[in-house]
Amino acid sequence: MSEHEDDWNAKIIEEFRSNQGRVGGQFEGSPVLLLHTVGAKTGIERVNPMMYLDLDGRRYVFASKAGADSHPDWYHNLRAHPEVTVEVGTETVTATAVPLAEPQRTEVYAEQARRYPGFGDYERKTSRVIPVVELVPRS
Repeated sequence: MSEHEDDWNAKIIEEFRSNQGRVGGQFEGSPVLLLHTVGAKTGIERVNPMMYLDLDGRRYVFASKAGADSHPDWYHNLRAHPEVTVEVGTETVTATAVPLAEPQRTEVYAEQARRYPGFGDYERKTSRVIPVVELVPRS
């Protein structure tokens, strides 16, 4: 991750935590969570802000990386260490990250793109299949 990305994430994280999980800018009015993963190579905790989708009692995140041709680092991290922590609003929960298989992946991604058309743009920009990950709460 570049220094610019680190700074950008740090500002979003600070705003999120200062405003009970609400942020402005490009995320204004969008559902945003903070995903805590453990670095696949470093073992260091990483925190990434991202949009999510609650659908039929389940919560999903999308490894879109704005349509880049590679998966985001956080996706590689959760593949190596699927036990994650999630901050939503003022609540923090532990979860297991489970990448979706087809056809469910396509169905959930299509719903996110319907609600937030930028996700459709991301899909058109890349040749890779953008992973969709369910965050399954742990008891």
